[in-house]
Amino acid sequence: MKKNTTNLLLPLMVIMVSVLLTGCYTHRAVGLLQERTDLPQYDSVPYEPYRLQVNDEIIYRVISLDETLVSALQVNTGSQSGYNNQNAYTYRIYSDGTIDLPFLAPIHIEGLTEAEAQDTVQKYMRELIPDAEVKLALSNKQFLVLGDIGTGVRYIYKERMTIYQALAMTGDVLHRGDKRHVRIVRPHGNDKPEILEFDLRTNTLINSKYYYIYPNDLIYVNRDEASYYKQETYPAFLGMITSYLSLLILVLQYIPGVNF
Repeated sequence: MKKNTTNLLLPLMVIMVSVLLTGCYTHRAVGLLQERTDLPQYDSVPYEPYRLQVNDEIIYRVISLDETLVSALQVNTGSQSGYNNQNAYTYRIYSDGTIDLPFLAPIHIEGLTEAEAQDTVQKYMRELIPDAEVKLALSNKQFLVLGDIGTGVRYIYKERMTIYQALAMTGDVLHRGDKRHVRIVRPHGNDKPEILEFDLRTNTLINSKYYYIYPNDLIYVNRDEASYYKQETYPAFLGMITSYLSLLILVLQYIPGVNF
């Protein structure tokens, strides 16, 4: 009888221990900036500034001592921005890569950085207003988030925003998020969007091509399949242990020869 009881207890104990060992998260599974050689190793690449694309919207403003001409520019087809300046307007980049500014021929700015686009528009504007100073910036500086980090639109508040800063704005990735297969869908104007997939845990992510977030990016973090069997907090883990111990005691009560 004792031998039969041992034969029953051993498998039950093995199963219980296995479940408990896999029931919590480890630093190797969810920790960031790990220096492990078994994780993906990404090459560092120089930072590339964002280049304007079709359907982007720019904020356009003219400064000049000639207030009459500047006021005349306010009669236009652009939409007034939310900025606290009456001379600031937004314009969309058309499918041919141009913007249509008042009193000017269409100006091609697709593929230019904000600074390059500002210099280009200022060059044309000075044909009308010799002392014109143009202030130009991208209006739709935003990215989207989907998946286990939530859903919504977030705004890029600084140049060179990193993936870590972007995720911090969403509340960070929960332990149950799949940090091994984070995806960014990055549009390229009229071309096919680029899908970037990377492991968020490796420290070589810094300064790689996955490190910076650009306007119109979509960040997607799926839920890790193994998370359905794991607990995120210590109290929840203790509760799981208690439940398994209660189940084990209940089973043992029905085994002949086992007394408590």
